[in-house]
Amino acid sequence: MATRIGVYFDQQNIGGGLDVAAMAEQVRGKWGDLTPVVKVMPVLAAAVEEIQADVDAAKLDGVLVCGASPRRDWDQYRFSGVQVERVNLREQCVQACKTDGSASSATLLALMAQDYVNMGVVKLQKSEVPEPAAIAGVRRILVVGGGWTGLTAAAQASQTGYEVVLVEKSPALGGKAVNMPRTSPLKAPWTSIQDSGLEAKIAGIKNDGNITVHTKATVAKLEGQPGEFTATIMVDGAEQTIPVGAVVLATGWVPMQGSYLESMGLGKLPQVTHMAEFGVMLRDGNVKARRVAFVLDTTLAEEEAAAAYARAANDEQPEAPAAKAGEQAEEELEGPVFVKEDLESYKHLRYSNTVNSVAALRMANVFCDQNNDAVQAFIIYKDMMIPGILERFYKESQNRLGIMMTKADVTAIQDAGSHVSVSCENTLLGLDFDLDVDMVVLPTGLVPTTAKDAVMQFAYRQGPDFPDLELFDGFTDSNYICFPYETRRTGVYAAGCVRQPMTMDACEEDAYGAVLKAIQCVESADHGVAVHPRSGDTSYPVFNFVRCTQCKRCTEECPFGALDDDEKGTPKPNPARCRRCGTCFGACPERVISFANYNIDQIGSMIREVQVPKDFRKEGPRILILACENDAYPALDMAGMRNKPWSPYARIIPVRCLGSVNAIWVSDAMSKGFDGVMLLGCKYGDDYQCHFIKGSEICNRRKENIAETLNRLGVEPERVDQFEVAIDEYDKVPGIIDAFVARITALGPNPFKGM
Repeated sequence: MATRIGVYFDQQNIGGGLDVAAMAEQVRGKWGDLTPVVKVMPVLAAAVEEIQADVDAAKLDGVLVCGASPRRDWDQYRFSGVQVERVNLREQCVQACKTDGSASSATLLALMAQDYVNMGVVKLQKSEVPEPAAIAGVRRILVVGGGWTGLTAAAQASQTGYEVVLVEKSPALGGKAVNMPRTSPLKAPWTSIQDSGLEAKIAGIKNDGNITVHTKATVAKLEGQPGEFTATIMVDGAEQTIPVGAVVLATGWVPMQGSYLESMGLGKLPQVTHMAEFGVMLRDGNVKARRVAFVLDTTLAEEEAAAAYARAANDEQPEAPAAKAGEQAEEELEGPVFVKEDLESYKHLRYSNTVNSVAALRMANVFCDQNNDAVQAFIIYKDMMIPGILERFYKESQNRLGIMMTKADVTAIQDAGSHVSVSCENTLLGLDFDLDVDMVVLPTGLVPTTAKDAVMQFAYRQGPDFPDLELFDGFTDSNYICFPYETRRTGVYAAGCVRQPMTMDACEEDAYGAVLKAIQCVESADHGVAVHPRSGDTSYPVFNFVRCTQCKRCTEECPFGALDDDEKGTPKPNPARCRRCGTCFGACPERVISFANYNIDQIGSMIREVQVPKDFRKEGPRILILACENDAYPALDMAGMRNKPWSPYARIIPVRCLGSVNAIWVSDAMSKGFDGVMLLGCKYGDDYQCHFIKGSEICNRRKENIAETLNRLGVEPERVDQFEVAIDEYDKVPGIIDAFVARITALGPNPFKGM
C-alpha cells in the first residue's frame, strides 16, 4: 500500500484546456500528507532523474504520472521498489472530452480530469508491490511429435542450449513428411519442388547429444506448472518420469473421414483417391495413370450432405437435432446446412484449402517429373489459395507443359469404364466439358490429432484434455487472433498442423515460434512473471482461505486451468500457470481472491472517488465504463488521438479483462449514484475471441445475474449493459458511449442517487 505518493503533471503531454496548476493545488488540498510531492513539469520525459531524486529524498513509495496514456512511453518511468501509475489526461480526457468551448464545457473537462487524478491516487493507495513467485525453471523442453514440425522444434530448442526430450508414438521419426520426399519449395528461389532433406534432419536429431529421443512412446501424464512440469512418458510399456520446463506440441494431423466425399467417388470408384493416399502412391512409384485430375472443388459433396440433411429432417430421423450446428455453419461459413459429422468434414476441408492447393501443385510436378513430362496433370479448382512467396511456385507450375489448371464447377465424377469422367462447367476456358482421366485425386481435410485424442493427459482438475476444443474444431489455440502458439494450458505451445493446416515451410517457421514461446515461458517462471498477454507481470492471485466456501467457481471459470483443488474443494493455486486475468476474483462471491496491485477494494475505491452530482438535470448523468485493457482501452486511446470525442459524463476505469469484473463493483457504482454502467470488452464468439478466452462471455452471463438483482432493487436493468469492441473499431467507440449516455438520460436519474 502506497503511503507517500509523488504526483507529477506532464504539462507538455496534457496540452491546453486544463488549469494544471489549479489541479495540483486540488491534489495538495485533498490528499495532504499522502502526496508530499506534487509538481507540474513542463516536459516530464526529461525529468526522470528529478523524480528519482524526489523518491530518494521524500521516501516516496508511489509515483503518479498524469499525462499521456499508460500505453505511451511506458518504459520511461520505472523506479526500483516504487509503484508507478499513469493517469490518462491526454487521450481519454483532453482529447476525448466533447466540448463546445463554453465555460460549462470547460467545467466538465476540469471535473473529468479531477476525477481521474483522484482515482489514480487512490489506486496507488490501495495497491502494493507484488512479490514475484519465482520458480527455478527446468531448462528442458518436451517436444511431443517427431514429424517435420517436431524435428525442427527439437533442433531449434537444442541450439539455444536447452535439453530436449522428443516423444514420438510411431516406431520411427518423420511423421507425414516421410510420404513427401519431394516437397513444395522450402527456400529461394521458391519456384520448384525440392528434396525435403528429411533424412538429414532426422540424423541431426539422433546425433545431437542434447536431445533424447523416445519412439513408440506417448505422454501418459503431465502435471505441475511451467518451469516445474513433471512428464510421465510411457515407453515400451514402462513409465519414465522426466522434469521439464515447457512443452512444444507438434503431433500433427490425421485425414478426415472419407465418407463425406463418397458422392464424388471416394471409396466407391477405385480410380478415385485423396491427396494423402496419392502422396504415398507417388512416394512408392505406384501411380500407373497417365492422366490425373486433381479436383479441389468439393461442391458436389456439400450439396449431397445438404440433401441428406434435408431428407433426415423431413423424415424426422435422429440426425435432425443437428440442425442447430448446421444452421450455425450456414451463418458463419455461408455453406449449406447439414448434420454434425458432415459439418466437421466441411469445415476441415475449407480450413485445409491452402494446403491442398499447394499439395496439388507439388503432386502434379512430382507426377510429371517421374514420367519425364509424358503425362498430363489437370488441376480443377474453385478457390486456389497459394500463400505468400509460394505464388512463384504457382506461376512456374502454370508454365509447365504437363500441367493444366482451370477454375470450374465440378458437377459430376462418374465411372466411364476404363477411365473416369469429370464434368466441368463455368470454366475459365469459356466452355463446359467432360474430362476423361485415369485417376481423380480429391483434397484431404487435415484434422488435428487433438480432435481425436487427449494427447497430453493433463493431471489437472479441469481434465486431461485441452478444454473447449469444439470451438476450434479440435485445433489447439489459446487466442487464434493475437497469440499464436499458445494453448489454454500455460507452458504448452502448439506448432504445425495441430494448430492449423499449413504447408511445410510454414510448419518450420511455426516450430521456431513455439520454441521461442516455450523458452520465454521457462525464463518467465524463473523470474516469477507472467507470460502473454500480461508479459512480465509479477502479480498473481492470493487467496484468503479462511473465508473460502469451496464453491469452486474460481476453479471452474479459470480459462487456463491455473487452479486445482483439494478433496474439500479448496483452490490450490499454480502461479506459473496463471495469466493474471483476474477471472477468478470476478467469479468469487465472497471476494476472497486478490492481486497485490489489482483487487476488489482498489477498483471499488476508485469508483467511490468519482464526484457524482446530485442534480441530474443541471449537471447531467455519470456513467462508469469498465474497459478491458486489451481491446477496449486501446480503442478508446486511438479514438481520442484521432479527435473522436465522447460524452464528458463518462468515467473510464481499465480492467484486466471483463472476466475480472465482480458484481460488487456494479453495486458500488449504483450505491455511489452512477446512473449507468458500461462493460466494454473484447468481442467473443466463433469469429472473435477474448484475449483471456472467455472473459467477455463470462461477464455477459454474470450481467444477467446483475440484472435480476437490479430488478429486485427497483432499478432498471438496462442501466447496466455490455458492449463488444475490437481494437480497430476506435471510430465506433464514441458512438457506442454517446448512445448509452442518451439511453440513460432518457431513463432519468438512478433511484439511489443522493442516498
